[in-house]
Amino acid sequence: MNINDFKNLTEKRRSIYNLSKDIKVSDEEIIEVIKHALTHTPSAFNTQLFRVVLLFNDKHYDFWDKTEDVLRKRSTKDFTKTELKMKSFKDAYGTILFFEDSDVIKSLQEKMPSYAEHFSTWAKQDISMLQYNIWLALTSLGLGVNLQHYNPLVDEFIKTDYLDNNSWKHVGEMVFGHPASNPSEKQFVPIENKIKIFGL
Repeated sequence: MNINDFKNLTEKRRSIYNLSKDIKVSDEEIIEVIKHALTHTPSAFNTQLFRVVLLFNDKHYDFWDKTEDVLRKRSTKDFTKTELKMKSFKDAYGTILFFEDSDVIKSLQEKMPSYAEHFSTWAKQDISMLQYNIWLALTSLGLGVNLQHYNPLVDEFIKTDYLDNNSWKHVGEMVFGHPASNPSEKQFVPIENKIKIFGL
């Protein structure tokens, strides 16, 4: 990949909400790029504390069905918009649940107390890099992606349905599928407002 290929990929990576199950790649290809990102995404002190749960088929649909049930029970307003949003997630092909391993953070805090207050912040940065790497990888496969955050509302059933390790703390969900429409035009803050250069 040359620099222009990389630039094109980063520009193509967008939040796409109109997704379908009509993907053009195999489950194995999706799993492979996720495993690659898990292996090669950097982390503070090489802790590799990020974890994922990958949901396909009925498990994907079931996750968003249960999320909708949780939201319905808490809603005091018209639920129409939320129902349509849940349907858009169900119509997609799959979901990735992201976690941080709190046991790893706790162990590091005990081993390096002088850095203890920073490890939670670094963990969020590590997981953000993982999410971005996976997002780019899925985009390179021709998939559309969007990132959601329904934690902690859905954490109770996640622990029951998907986890056998209570140290995994849920931090977000990534929905992916075939992009059924193009994203809207993106507005950019002027670049001169976002960068300062010294020494040249």
